[in-house]
Amino acid sequence: MGELSNDAPAPVEAPLASDTAVIMLGNSKVVDRDFIVGGSPWRLLKLAGGSVEVVRRWQSGGHVRAGEQRLARTLTQQGVIRPVFHGPLEVEDIDVVIPVRDDIATLRTLLAQLRGFHVTVVDDASLDPLLLSEITSHFDVNLVRLDVNHGPGGARNAGARVTSRPLLCFIDADVELHDARATLQRLSAQFQDPLIGACVPRIMGARAATLRDRFEERFSPLDLGEREGLVKPGADINFVPSACLMVRRAAFGDGFEESLRRGEDVDLVWRLHDCGWLVHYNPALIVEHRARTNWRSWFAQRIGYGESAAALAARHPTRLAPVRFDVWSLAAWCSLVAGRPMIALRIASVVRRQIKSRVSESDEPDVIANEVLRRAMLSGGGAFARSLVRNYGPLLLMLALIKRLRRPALIIFALGTAWRFRHQRPRPLDVPLAVLDDAAYCVGVTKGAIHHRSLRALTPSVSPSSLRLRDFLVRPDRLAP
Repeated sequence: MGELSNDAPAPVEAPLASDTAVIMLGNSKVVDRDFIVGGSPWRLLKLAGGSVEVVRRWQSGGHVRAGEQRLARTLTQQGVIRPVFHGPLEVEDIDVVIPVRDDIATLRTLLAQLRGFHVTVVDDASLDPLLLSEITSHFDVNLVRLDVNHGPGGARNAGARVTSRPLLCFIDADVELHDARATLQRLSAQFQDPLIGACVPRIMGARAATLRDRFEERFSPLDLGEREGLVKPGADINFVPSACLMVRRAAFGDGFEESLRRGEDVDLVWRLHDCGWLVHYNPALIVEHRARTNWRSWFAQRIGYGESAAALAARHPTRLAPVRFDVWSLAAWCSLVAGRPMIALRIASVVRRQIKSRVSESDEPDVIANEVLRRAMLSGGGAFARSLVRNYGPLLLMLALIKRLRRPALIIFALGTAWRFRHQRPRPLDVPLAVLDDAAYCVGVTKGAIHHRSLRALTPSVSPSSLRLRDFLVRPDRLAP
């Protein structure tokens, strides 16, 4: 299991049709007559001829005209724009597959919300199969019984094998769809693009009264935020959970890797990408996922997420580095943390000068250089600190016990923890829960590394830089403004 068998159509063979509605995604913008920034992964793109004027027309929504189809496809592939499709819900095109093991109460609620759909429940070796059989009979849905527990990936594959419709919608039993028809309609509409392999809504924690549930509602690890985009390795959105996932059957192939008890959704999305399919995250669609019912299971869930990193690193060794950085960006941030701001300013000045030299033909080289520098140094620094805390938090606190390292270690820990709350102000008790969440993930990563006897999931990745040491040895008065 786990080998996708069908490649996506070549982009050149699937341009967006004329009159297709498109819109520019939120992290992209025009910065000059020839340049735009944004996409997945974020980058600076130079467009030929009058292409930027076409993109300006699409910024707030427009239509692809004759002669613009190839440009629209290219920018869709880059994650700069996305096509907007509408259409009626075709229930006959969708098979809903629900893997479940003993989660009877939540299953009842979900099945009630999915009345009218073609639903297959996969009983992954529940302790009370007769009760599950009674529930599925009551709701008149198909039931597949597995005598041996296969895990979520194996259960989903079993459901896919006994169904045949062109779209597969995998939904976990502890998910709530408040408007199932609207959600599945808008997800399925995106498959009018022949290159879309999978679509995912935003998954938020369910509303509830306990401290744990309130934290989950605002800061669930399954919640990827409110910014829409393509899901790719190395992008801002580099994975999506499979708690609610719609997949094109032609792209699904052999499906989930059954040897992965966790992280099978990350693996599937990355393999879809490798086969040329696009995976789209749509935060305008929201479903709710219930938190664990007690602290012990909540903590175990977080450890499990961390443990999955080692197995994923074995399958995708170049993609799962816990921390990624450019050597000079790292040097700049380390200089700031160490209280040497002039070194960081020198590095930033040289980087800005190089960017300007590469876009010298632009009308606004300063604007472009500032935009790229802001993204690379400021946003990149916050994400870098977040990765350090997420993967090495306990180590940072241990380093804080050493007097010489106390200040930088605590600054990084504070910045990395605060970065989690950059989009939403935390309540006072959210902060210790966030630290506990990160600590549990760290424990899981370490356990996984020990179990697999591999440090891949703990090894940072240093990307090469076009900057050379001699660039930093130029006298300050000779640096370009």
